Amino acid sequence: MSAPATPAASFKLPLGLVVGVLVMVGVLLLPLPADLPVAGHRMLAILAFAVVVWITEAVSYEASAIMITSLIAFLLGTAPSVQDPAHLIGSSLAISMALTGFSNPALALVAGALFIAAAMTHTGLDRRIALVTLTRVGTSTRGILVGAIAVTILLSLVVPSATARSACVVPIMMGVIAAFGVDKRSNIAAGIMIVVAQGTSIWNVGIQTAAAQNLLTVGFMDKMLGQRVSWIDWLIAGAPWALIMSAVLLFLVFKLLPPESDSIPGGKEAVAQSLADIGPMTGPQKRLLTVSVLLLLAWATEGRLHSFDTTSTTYAGLVFLLMPGIGVMTWKDVQSRIPWGTVIVFGVGISLGTALLTTQAGQWLGSQVVAHTGLDQVGPLGVFAILGAFLIVIHLGFASATALTSALLPILIAVLQTLPGEFSRLGMTMLLGFVMSYGFILPINAPQNMVCLGTGTFTARQFAKVGILVTLIGYGLMLVFAATYWSWLGWI
Repeated sequence: MSAPATPAASFKLPLGLVVGVLVMVGVLLLPLPADLPVAGHRMLAILAFAVVVWITEAVSYEASAIMITSLIAFLLGTAPSVQDPAHLIGSSLAISMALTGFSNPALALVAGALFIAAAMTHTGLDRRIALVTLTRVGTSTRGILVGAIAVTILLSLVVPSATARSACVVPIMMGVIAAFGVDKRSNIAAGIMIVVAQGTSIWNVGIQTAAAQNLLTVGFMDKMLGQRVSWIDWLIAGAPWALIMSAVLLFLVFKLLPPESDSIPGGKEAVAQSLADIGPMTGPQKRLLTVSVLLLLAWATEGRLHSFDTTSTTYAGLVFLLMPGIGVMTWKDVQSRIPWGTVIVFGVGISLGTALLTTQAGQWLGSQVVAHTGLDQVGPLGVFAILGAFLIVIHLGFASATALTSALLPILIAVLQTLPGEFSRLGMTMLLGFVMSYGFILPINAPQNMVCLGTGTFTARQFAKVGILVTLIGYGLMLVFAATYWSWLGWI
């Protein structure tokens, strides 16, 4: 019988948390620049803590959000006011700054999107859409892979959560793999799952409501630029790139993971049987599908046929979905399916970015970046190329595009505002928001990657072999788009 753990042995702080605190203290001990307010200096220290904790995953994102909120309340609360240095900011105003993200429309949209995703899962409509799509493809391996991309595109339109989409598609595709009778470690199985994971990230770029980091980008647009990109304008800009990259992904999978056979009987029949097993379309599914289509139409016509923003129309749809008698769900049905931690992290992320701006830390850091990198000498295309490459490299250290966006996008927007010349700051912010979804290389870089990795169908090495080329080709294609298509649209 083993001896009980001593208190000293059981108490052990995560190394990443210790390093985060040490880095924060180190930044606080640095000499205060003459043009940086004390409050801004302390916000940079909090940002450094956040980046270290997020990269190391020393604690959960939800726990880190609460830590960041407390640090803002106390460190800013005891700092002199930026407007009147003779008075302290005070903890009351500081905690208000720490919670300001929770009043942002983008946070409300994230919460609404999570409810729609939960409704899809609750009614089984997401599974039905996936199965119906797969019944339209042939029994060839090429057809199944194309079907996997098609399912990803359709669900990206109506299920505004990358993790929820992959969690729906993965069991279905595993059923297809089982019907094929192939080994889980075969190239066919690996190719299907890599296409699901990488395809999800690709279409996070193409559709504004497909991923939380996109909505966070929209939130920062509202807060820091006073304007935002509409759903349809985002689609017009991002979808062509996503379509081309979908074809590139399929080509790379076929070349790097050639399937053991071209046609395997039984796959289509297995999908058809699964569709038959779930029976005819139910009333709730029909109503949810109707609401989803109407929401797509409302999002796509914002600013053209009506003036209602995406958040408002989404909540109008939720009213119908939750209406007693005619809705498709109750609060009890979906509350356990909502990842409330995502909402907390999202709100604190916006608060962090807003506080960096309010304390002039973001503007100071942006001016330092411009002054020491020569970004003001390279023109808009060069700026996008450099900042885009920087985001791709730094994303290797992040397990969450939402955390990456929270930490860096406010700084990058401040950099854009500091740069001279005539170019669209709003458009450049959207394009950098596209790059935030580049979680193609390591499985750890996106939740949907980890969902697919959990099937045991591919290795991290196989994933990276495809992902590195997807990253390089995708980045090069973005530069071509920036020099041509996006420039013609006026986004750069």
